[in-house]
Amino acid sequence: MRTVSDLLSNYQHIIEAVRVEPGSKGVFDVVVDGEMLYSKHAEGRHAEPGEVLARFEEAYAQGVPRFE
Repeated sequence: MRTVSDLLSNYQHIIEAVRVEPGSKGVFDVVVDGEMLYSKHAEGRHAEPGEVLARFEEAYAQGVPRFE
């Protein structure tokens, strides 16, 4: 899944765990370090490219450099 790849390739140095919880009919939740970051069920749509990464950066990575 591109979302998990984006998160880990950029912030593996500060993320302890990423979990994608699949549901029925293509519904999924993205949970990072125990906190819900994105829920397709709650949003009623798929995330746009880069949307989950942007949410992570806003919530957890302000001032944190991306992993190189």
